[in-house]
Amino acid sequence: MGLVMNSRLEAGLVLDQAVGGTVQVVIDTLFAKIQSEEYPADSRLPSERALAAELGVSRNTVREALDVLATHNIIRRRAGSGSFVTYRARTVEHMSSGSIAERTSPLDHLVVRSIIEPEMVRLATINMSPRELDELDDIVSRIERVRSDVTEFIKCEEELYRKIAQGTRNPLLEACYEMTIEVCRQSFRTALMRRHLTPDRIQSYQTRYNTLFNAIAARDVEAAVEFVKLHLVDEQKLLLHEG
Repeated sequence: MGLVMNSRLEAGLVLDQAVGGTVQVVIDTLFAKIQSEEYPADSRLPSERALAAELGVSRNTVREALDVLATHNIIRRRAGSGSFVTYRARTVEHMSSGSIAERTSPLDHLVVRSIIEPEMVRLATINMSPRELDELDDIVSRIERVRSDVTEFIKCEEELYRKIAQGTRNPLLEACYEMTIEVCRQSFRTALMRRHLTPDRIQSYQTRYNTLFNAIAARDVEAAVEFVKLHLVDEQKLLLHEG
């Protein structure tokens, strides 16, 4: 995901040696405004014309800076709609997730997911806005385009669950789930999935996530929650098979 790049941004380092000095200034300025929540998560940025006038640079310079921020998942550009902030301060990263990952067994992780995910999906099914559903649909579409790239699939899968967590409207639940993603990334599950994500399994997961999206979009709480419970059972079987 964009976490490494976000850390580089936060440290004030140059994102890309190829960008010009003026572009870098615009990148730093916009990212500072995003970090300070002058442009909060999910908000729409001013137009390129407005930003160019505000910052005293050309629209091409603004456009190049926005392209860089979009590349690193700080914003998302939508044709005809503008640029939207996707960055969220990763407060959970400042916790000792590394040490927690070292102490967390595969079973521990699965138990926590079995507690959090059904309620997370239930709340998201009730609370997600039409725009968030569109964004979730876009993520599912990206998942469906993956054929054998395990890294891309895992990245999209994380984005799917993160978007669902955001849709709960519960910041504490969202932060808790962010920790499960971080622990997962640092410990066992990513390595486990890399061994088992064959093209056939990827195709199976694509079908499942499409089913989950349809249930959430239809506001079918029972179907969505039942799906995630069955999905967790399959994850348990995979874990036991590995053991």
